[in-house]
Amino acid sequence: MKQNHRTKFLLALTSVVIGLLFPATGVAKSNQVQLLVLGVAQDAGYPQSGCYQAHCLSGWQNPDQRRTPTSLAIFDPKTKSKLIFEATPALPQQLFRLHQVANSDAYQLDGIFLTHAHVGHYTGLMYLGHEAMGTSNIPVFAMPKMSTFILKNGPWSQLVKYQNIVLKPLTDQIKTKIKRVAVTPFLVPHRDEYSETVGYQISGPQRTAVFIPDINKWHDWSTDLAKLVKSVDYAFLDATFFADGELPGRDMSKIPHPFVTETMALLADLAHEHKQKVWFIHFNHTNPLLFGSSPQSQKVREAGFNVAYEGLQLSL
Repeated sequence: MKQNHRTKFLLALTSVVIGLLFPATGVAKSNQVQLLVLGVAQDAGYPQSGCYQAHCLSGWQNPDQRRTPTSLAIFDPKTKSKLIFEATPALPQQLFRLHQVANSDAYQLDGIFLTHAHVGHYTGLMYLGHEAMGTSNIPVFAMPKMSTFILKNGPWSQLVKYQNIVLKPLTDQIKTKIKRVAVTPFLVPHRDEYSETVGYQISGPQRTAVFIPDINKWHDWSTDLAKLVKSVDYAFLDATFFADGELPGRDMSKIPHPFVTETMALLADLAHEHKQKVWFIHFNHTNPLLFGSSPQSQKVREAGFNVAYEGLQLSL
């Protein structure tokens, strides 16, 4: 049946309204594998629970300024496969962001990769349970201690018991291939109360990325960071705090995260093309890099580096 002009107008108007309400975060480029940034904040997100100081109030008052905990996604338009790195407390919102570019009716969630057992990195698994999504055998990739933590502690063990998830073992430096994407975990030093901590190398058909959202000071790690950055196309690096003094009244020398200022100094001698590979991520609620317009964000960009933002999409 032919559409009259009024019907066509209403359909077009509806499309515009939907686009305004639920803007797409990006589009797939041909059949290239895509990396999508789902979240950029530290575990508790921004603004942080219980924080009503000036730097947090703007986030409570303005929803556009809110940021979710750090997470990446990979989706492949050719194989209709998608992966998520970290199961954050904001998993529902992040699944929707991913759904906008990799529709769940067409794409299969082939895995969730966990880095460690701190609250911003695994507690989103609860949304897969029978009280929420009630998923069936979603592959969850985890290192040995992380897997044991899930198996021996409720409510996470119930996800395994009810077959909402199936644990897939990972081994340090051993590659896991999922269709056109390869993922290799590597151990990093961190505060490991309940599990080991890993970063990931993610390899697509054309490019590679490393994802290190949490790590102690770079000198605590045996890997040469500059050499690592040179070896990949994108490096998502721990940027929990911008600089010393960011937490008034706290001795930040006792906080092992590398400051952004320290990382930039360590990589200062890299050629510009290699500096451009660095994307700072995992920002504490005090970190001015949460906002792209801040003087600190400008300083990072002027030094040749990048600040990750939600919705950033890169080809792999």
